[in-house]
Formats: sequence, structure tokens, C-alpha cells
Amino acid sequence: MRPMLIAALGLLAALPAPIAAQTPAPPPAAAATPSPALSQRIAALPDIVGGSGDFDAYFAPAFRAQVPKETFDEVGRQLKAQYGAVTKVESVTAISPTSAGVQLGFERGIARLDIVIDAAPPHAVTGLRITGTQPRVESAEAIEAEFRDLPGSAAYGVYALGHSVSPVTEMAGDRLMPLGSAFKLWVLAEAARQVSAGERGWTDIIRLGERSLPSGMMQNWPEGAPVTLHTLATMMISISDNSATDTLLRTLGRDRVDAMVRRIGHSDARATLPVLTTIEAFRLKAADNAALAAQWRAAGPDGRRRMLREQAERIAATRMDPAWFAARPRALDVEWFATPRDEAAVMNWLRVKGGADALAILAINPTTTIADQFDYVGFKGGSETGVVYGNWLVKTKRGNWYAVTGGWNRADAGVDNGAFMALMNRVLARVATQ
Repeated sequence: MRPMLIAALGLLAALPAPIAAQTPAPPPAAAATPSPALSQRIAALPDIVGGSGDFDAYFAPAFRAQVPKETFDEVGRQLKAQYGAVTKVESVTAISPTSAGVQLGFERGIARLDIVIDAAPPHAVTGLRITGTQPRVESAEAIEAEFRDLPGSAAYGVYALGHSVSPVTEMAGDRLMPLGSAFKLWVLAEAARQVSAGERGWTDIIRLGERSLPSGMMQNWPEGAPVTLHTLATMMISISDNSATDTLLRTLGRDRVDAMVRRIGHSDARATLPVLTTIEAFRLKAADNAALAAQWRAAGPDGRRRMLREQAERIAATRMDPAWFAARPRALDVEWFATPRDEAAVMNWLRVKGGADALAILAINPTTTIADQFDYVGFKGGSETGVVYGNWLVKTKRGNWYAVTGGWNRADAGVDNGAFMALMNRVLARVATQ
């Protein structure tokens, strides 16, 4: 999902983050009262954000120079996609006669904004900053209805974590789903286990191995660059670096990662073993390897391992075009699989046995707009054309631990990653109250 960012930097690729503006609000003033001009501009905000207001008359020329109408309208579309139509101004906190904090309501959420107007007529808006957004707390039934309406296949669940994993609410919690990069949780778990067992250390130096396709950045690093185990794990989880993942998986040992999948208690390990590296998955899905992909589908774990050994040269020689993978879903049955309950189990394993370093790595990129409503948020998701998956490990303000996990896929077309992640954030909003 893209953040809604109004600034000269433009729209960046990430999950929704606070939305920036052009001009910051001045320091708070005691007992401030908004001027009539400021109140008028605030009253017009729903129309402006909703796309029906007069953009040119509302904003000062300097603001419009930095934030074109097309950019502003895109932000409005993103807000509507996540939270529904704008409804009304819900509250105003004056900072000065010409500036205020505003809570702008939407059907399914609230946006917090700072607004600044010019003191001189015609009192155009010189700064507008969306400082945060959050979904409204909705019923589990309403959220599930939207999951059921997603085309293709979807599943999700909320699980209370303790000595075991207990479903709180779930839809198709036992459905095997393609994970995309969410499989990297298994690699992190095995890295944490080996460190805990004294077999490795987070500061161990490892040479960067064969490059994979993005996501990530290590595919651009020098061949054989020395990096620590901790760096590989951090890059793998925080930015889903595929080259880091493959180096780490090979270093730990595929057989050891496979054993971790079983140790955690995967409901159908045969469906996902052996754990492929990302470059192997790309190559097996490639256009020239349809016969190998069919062989992979038909084989069990032992047959797949044998295939990877016997066909290693052919697989390694595969030509790959990144644009081909982006064009449409490709071989969604050749990758990594788990159910929401399985993903909750790996999150619980990391919570109990992963150690402080693994939990800190998980928390680098929480991928939610409401992380401040929890005491802890860890995240790892995955996506490819036709697949999106998200896993959160959270500790509420009341001290309760939960796994929130779910995915959506369809073989005939791409999925709307942003809409799905917004839906999962609405699930998180319910969990935050527990």
C-alpha cells in the first residue's frame, strides 16, 4: 500500500504512514480561538478532501506549487479506499487564530490533520498535514462480510497467544494459502533457534551469496560482501530482501529450516516442503520452466528435493524477466503455503522462544497506522502479483498477546494490496481494545 503523503517528496511506496503537509503549525497558544476565516476553511474540509471543493480557491499558490491537484486527489482516493467516504469534521482544537488540529471523520476511520491559513485575505490554506489515521472499531461480523466479498480466496484469524494458540475469531483458519514472503518467518525462527542453541551468533560474518530478484536492495551489493547474521535477518524481515533471505536460508541449511517448519507444528508440511529460496521460486515459475513447475506440483517433499538436486543446472540457467512476473499471477501453486493457524503458531514460537533480538527485528517495520495503540507490534507479510499476506504479533496495552494473520489470493488477476492491508488494520483496531 502507498502512504498518503502530501509533500514535495510525492507519493512513496509503503503502508499508510502519517501524511505530511507543506507548512507546520506554529507552537500552541494559550486559550486560542479559531478565527472566523479558519472556521470557514475547516468547515469546507470534507468537500475538499472528498474531491468536490474548489482546490484552487482553497489552497494558497505556494501550497499548490508543491502539491498539485492530481497529487492531492490521489490522497483523497486512498483515504476513501481505506476508510470510506468522508463524513464530517468531528472535532477542532485551536492552536492559534490561524491554525488548528482537526479530526476528520470517514465512514470507517478518522484522520487527524493540522491546518494553517494565511492571516491576510482571502485566508487561503498554506499548510495541511495529515498527522495520522486510524480505523473505527467495527464488529467482527462486518469485517468478515468484507473478507467474504473478496474475489478469489481469502482467510484470516485473530488468535490469543499463551501456552497454545486459541482462535478468537477466524474465517477459513484452516485454509492453506500462498504466503509470498511471509515464509521468511520460518527462516527467522530457525536463525533464532541456532543462536539460542549456541550454534551461531547474531554477529557471525557471512558472505553474501547468489543474488535474487527484488524486493530488497542487497541484489545491488558487491558479490560476496561480508555481512552479519543479524543484518541478513534484519533486511529479510524489515524490507523483505530476497537476496538476504536466500543467503541466510543457505547458511542455516535448508534441512534445518524444513525441520523448523515441522517443529512449529505446520498442519500440512508436505504442501510446502522443501522450503524454496526466493530465486528458486522465481526460476520454477518462469515461462521456460512450465514442465519443471508441473513436476514440482506432482511430487512430494522427497521428490521435490531430488528434483532440485538433479535439475540444479537447468534451474540455475533459467532466464527471468521481472516484468513477466508483474504482468499477472504466475504459478501460485509453486511457492510456500500455510494456514492462518499455522502462521499464528510461528508468531507464538517467536514470542516464546525467538529471543529479544528476533522480536526487535520483527518490530522494525510494524506496517500499521495504529502501532501506538499497542505495547508491541511485530510484522512480516508477503506479496506478489495475485497474492498478499500479512502477519502481526501484537501485545495490547492490557498486556495480552495476539497473532493477527490473513491472506488473499486469486489466480486470474492481481489483488488490491492496499485494500487488503486496510482491512487487516481494521481487524487490528478491534484487537487493540482487548
